[in-house]
Amino acid sequence: MLSRVERYIAEHKLLDKSGLYLVALSGGADSTALLLLLRELGYSIEAVHCNFNLRGAEAVRDEEFCKALCRKHNVPFHRIHFDTKAYAAAHHVSIELAARELRYTYFEQLRRDIGATDVCVAHHQDDVAETVLMNMARGTGLRGLTGIRPRNGHVVRPLLCVARHEIEHFLAERQQTFVDDSTNFEDDATRNVVRHHVVPQLQQVNAKATEHICQMAERMAAVRALVDNVLSPLKESRCIDLAELRRVVSHDYLLYEIIRQYGFNTEQARQMFLALGGGSDGGLLFSSDTHDILIDRGKLIVEEKTPDFNAVVMPEDGLYVVSQNVPQKGRIKVSTTERSVSFEPSKKPYTATLDADKLTFPLTLRRAEAGDWMVPYGMHGRQLLGDMMTNRKFTLFERRRQLVVVNGDGRIVWLVGLRTDQRFCVDETSSRITTLQISFEQ
Repeated sequence: MLSRVERYIAEHKLLDKSGLYLVALSGGADSTALLLLLRELGYSIEAVHCNFNLRGAEAVRDEEFCKALCRKHNVPFHRIHFDTKAYAAAHHVSIELAARELRYTYFEQLRRDIGATDVCVAHHQDDVAETVLMNMARGTGLRGLTGIRPRNGHVVRPLLCVARHEIEHFLAERQQTFVDDSTNFEDDATRNVVRHHVVPQLQQVNAKATEHICQMAERMAAVRALVDNVLSPLKESRCIDLAELRRVVSHDYLLYEIIRQYGFNTEQARQMFLALGGGSDGGLLFSSDTHDILIDRGKLIVEEKTPDFNAVVMPEDGLYVVSQNVPQKGRIKVSTTERSVSFEPSKKPYTATLDADKLTFPLTLRRAEAGDWMVPYGMHGRQLLGDMMTNRKFTLFERRRQLVVVNGDGRIVWLVGLRTDQRFCVDETSSRITTLQISFEQ
């Protein structure tokens, strides 16, 4: 077993003899074996034990066992007590989840405090098989079929190459005792049901069922890496060509793998995939809690949701902050001057020059709304802003971001970045010029 674990550590580059490692020690067979095994292999280790104050005298027994074990083998020992029930109640989570969050948060804090490289935990092959089976029962994709991986950030699992019975044999050879958590023998948790009933039934079908499930998980990890590599360019883009998407994505699960990072679920991925399969490439909007996805004009476009835009009221000349729901934080400057002999109307998209005497303060910067209309500069008839944006082939996202400046009497003065209104233009009679200039931070 020592040589197998040593090969596994080397194969997955989990540990280095020059590093310091924390061992999560509960006192059970798995963590006790991990502590002894890493010590025998010559790694520099310290142990950390968590008392969740859930099992009364039994929890005290476990803590004392761990302390004595570390004293016997000259391993530095860290321990912490948690009020797990209070944490669960305060955060509205289950006891199991509360214990996990408390445990791993403390592990990472302690790891940093003592300068340890990683935290070693004692998951093994049986844990992998149980996890895969639970994921399958709940419904899963490639990620769930890979089970437990040897590394997750600073958490490493050197024992994933061995089974529980091998661990118990390893301890028996060394005449090393361990403690049992009585809750592990109850069937009130899903994992215990799988462990006590499902796995034994599978092992009657095939004695190597656990080993074979772990082998499958390794293969699925390789497949997942391949899929991630293929999908990576699409995951990194927020404007995906539909022809390329249809070429690569042959199943709604693959689409889910692309959009899950934006908070979309499998059912939304299925609906989107069906829409794409039906040849739709325009005007479809899908929303998660954090993002919107628009299928429009041959593109799949992703945009993050932002707070509603607060109109900016400008009662006089000055500099005003534009900070919500725009591509970048910005400012709008309003300044009025006498018309100079050399005056030329601005041709810059984010600068408008208007006849000051035709304006009425306060001016207001707001989003374009349905029914808004203006008389575009150089024209005499009015035109709906919606039609103007349609003619420019604006997407829904571009439409809802579009800003306008409104005169004090409610008339549109400027379709920002596009056109000013003819009714407020500078002509030969204009004596004062009001300049509106919007700038955005890079």
